[in-house]
Amino acid sequence: MPEILITLNGEQLPIADEIDLETLVGQLALPAKRLAVEMNGNVVRRSDWPQTTVSNGDRIEVVHFVGGG
Repeated sequence: MPEILITLNGEQLPIADEIDLETLVGQLALPAKRLAVEMNGNVVRRSDWPQTTVSNGDRIEVVHFVGGG
């Protein structure tokens, strides 16, 4: 399977070609309820993750919110 190279939270990461954001987030094993995803400087709504394809060179930031006080 061909791979592409993205930048995820500042680190380069090879991933499978033709992957969508929902699948990528699932592979990161983070609870999706408390995540925000930014792709190339734009926040991507959770409802758009399944149809948002990750491409070679994309810059993705994933922020996991944690409760506390």
